[in-house]
Amino acid sequence: MNSFTLKTLLALTVSASALVSVANAQGVREDYTPVTDEMVLNPPENEWLSWRRTPDNQGYSPLDLINRDTVGDLELAWAWPMADVGIQETAPLMHDGVLFLQTNNNIVQALDARSGDLIWEYRPALAEVPAEWGYQLYQSRRQKNSIALYEDTVVLTTVDARIIVLDATDGKVLREVQAFDYTVGYSYTVGPIVVNGKIISAISGCSISGTAGGCYVVAHDFETLDELWRFNTLDDPNNPEQLASWGDVPPENRWGGTPWATGSYDARTNTTFWGVGMPAPYAALIRGSEDGDALYTNSTLALDADTGELKWYFQHLPRDDWDLDSPFERVLVDLEENGETRHLLISVPGKNGIFFALDRDTGEYLWSQETVYQNSVTSIDDDGTVHTNEDLMLSALGEEVLICTSVSGGKLWQAGAYSPLTQQFYVPLTEACNVVSATQTEFTAGNATGAMRFGPRILPEGITEAGLVEAIQVGVTKSEDAGWKVRQRPSMTSSLLTTGGGLVIGGDAGRYVKAWDQETGEVLWQQRLNAPIGGSPMTFELDGEQYLVIPTGFSAAAGSISSAFPEIPLPSGNGNSIFVYKLPNSAS
Repeated sequence: MNSFTLKTLLALTVSASALVSVANAQGVREDYTPVTDEMVLNPPENEWLSWRRTPDNQGYSPLDLINRDTVGDLELAWAWPMADVGIQETAPLMHDGVLFLQTNNNIVQALDARSGDLIWEYRPALAEVPAEWGYQLYQSRRQKNSIALYEDTVVLTTVDARIIVLDATDGKVLREVQAFDYTVGYSYTVGPIVVNGKIISAISGCSISGTAGGCYVVAHDFETLDELWRFNTLDDPNNPEQLASWGDVPPENRWGGTPWATGSYDARTNTTFWGVGMPAPYAALIRGSEDGDALYTNSTLALDADTGELKWYFQHLPRDDWDLDSPFERVLVDLEENGETRHLLISVPGKNGIFFALDRDTGEYLWSQETVYQNSVTSIDDDGTVHTNEDLMLSALGEEVLICTSVSGGKLWQAGAYSPLTQQFYVPLTEACNVVSATQTEFTAGNATGAMRFGPRILPEGITEAGLVEAIQVGVTKSEDAGWKVRQRPSMTSSLLTTGGGLVIGGDAGRYVKAWDQETGEVLWQQRLNAPIGGSPMTFELDGEQYLVIPTGFSAAAGSISSAFPEIPLPSGNGNSIFVYKLPNSAS
């Protein structure tokens, strides 16, 4: 497509987008309070302003009306069907009595948080792509948390690689920018962090044939949408070690390195932290990187939020041969130890389920801990050097190896949650393995460059329960005797939420939402809903009443290992919905 045609198409897309927004505005919220920078960093206790509530990604709410003693009394307050079908990985937000909900294909709705009544709806006119662009079309059906609240706006990232700023009171488009070229494969599948007048985001689609050599964390000016900086996870001319780590593979033949989970932000050091995914093609045999580590794939990046300059990096899985991705949530925790405050970054960053604790000011490795069964890493040295299992690296086309965890995890996009009450990190996990083999594949437009064949997901030998919630005790040093594990037959399919009421809340492929006791792992409450529990549960408070929001709907996490629990069949329908609970004896 020539530049004139592309510009014309993008202009038409922008015009159609604005028209659609106006046509679908159902109402106006007149008295909306703007979200300030201070509120982003320290949100009101009763609200949920960003993906994990706070930019440290802890996923914790201090609300405690719903607690160990009262959770069993929860009743349904209202429910709402989502606006579109597809894979459901949504993260609802709530501010000033308005619940903001984003769904697949970048539909945004504003609902009255008390009643569930629709205030406004925005449906963008997304760019059409050819039917044969299979992977790119798949991306549009798996939006995880594509909105953020800032000032009096909703900031939206789209599957056709735009950033759109909506008026939070009526859903109308205020401004937008075509941040990347969707015609080569770029798309957004997660939303941004918005702080200090900057929209900090990261692009996906970096495993699609047309996007070779460039995958980015990027900052845009909130007012003008001008690009301020970008950091390339595949090509860093300022780091000779990064360049050498790909061997003889030039940037134009590198793929992957996708930072496809929203990062975190530390205002104390003005640093933003992002996780980066696997290299592609998946097998070193095909990508040609031989024994190189393929930096910055499967790494944590610490970037200066003003300049995008790299402060430090840490690689969690060098030489990934099996698509074991390490982009997931980076969680920031401050702990008092021996009279001083230590600033930690904690995460189960990748599909193999290994927990890492790092010093977030320096990137120093502190300790790690295995969760689910895995065979991709043989050991981790005291200095944090990770040793990849070379015996399972593919040496010939068609050769098969059994790798654990599977391409679906282990740990996947579902976020863990930290509780300051227990200083524990609670993680939703799945036990799974699969056979993999490298293939010679023609790279075509709109399709992935994985060049890998994956067998069915199976349970590791001797394990009969696919689902696992694990509580990991967080500290500067590893605690051998703290924490707990709760196993169950169906796999975990939602992010987790922790609360000041001492609860951990999440759900599974068996359609059960559950509340576990943070200290013991005991199930204190459960309800079976219409579809697998999905997305990111959240909680808020209005008029002295605490509400609990549970998204449901089908996701890849629900289907990938479902053969391991055939007695719990998945529903054939889509079922994308939210269910909103509160305690009884209160006004409706």
